[in-house]
Amino acid sequence: MNKKTYTLPDLTYAYNALEPFIDEETMKIHHDKHHQAYVNNLNTAIEKFPDLFEKTAEELIMNLNDVPEDIRIAVRNNAGGHVNHTMFWQIMSPFDVAQGEPKGDSEPKGELAKKITESFGSFGEFQQKFNDAGVKRFGSGWVWLVLNKDGKLDIVSTPNQDNPIMEGQKPILGNDVWEHAYYLKYKNMRADYLKAWWNVVNWQEVNKRFES
Repeated sequence: MNKKTYTLPDLTYAYNALEPFIDEETMKIHHDKHHQAYVNNLNTAIEKFPDLFEKTAEELIMNLNDVPEDIRIAVRNNAGGHVNHTMFWQIMSPFDVAQGEPKGDSEPKGELAKKITESFGSFGEFQQKFNDAGVKRFGSGWVWLVLNKDGKLDIVSTPNQDNPIMEGQKPILGNDVWEHAYYLKYKNMRADYLKAWWNVVNWQEVNKRFES
């Protein structure tokens, strides 16, 4: 019987499928190097307490106080990185360059669209507030659309590889604002990256996360 380990999920699209908004080289480095490193480091940390392999990465970061103290920081950073990036690849989808539009929906539909308008005024105002939170995240981190503890939509940002589920919130949508996510193409222009990123959001997947 093989030892249990956490594994890097495959991308469901080509490395260049998000161009021109996210370039092929960034995707290769981000997925194959950065995400793989979080998985490797998590496996190394958990090897000291192999019973923890029975837990999902989400369960680990939701219950960090149950993780032995000598590996807690490593688990927080690397399980968080694994959870965050696994979601990140799923909530993006290819852009149809020939048509000049996303291959999927260009904005949310149904109940999620209604709730976004109720919560933020309009879809455009939501995007602006989300981008603003991403720009203002000091250093490395993430910006999120979450269902908060009251079951209402909210925009939050987290440092490093922290995830809103650590605070009892449900992440619906999240964007990575670590420099490795955008620096090859956008240099220090994080705001430009945040604006461009909406072109590759997989709203069908985001809707599923909201409905679940």
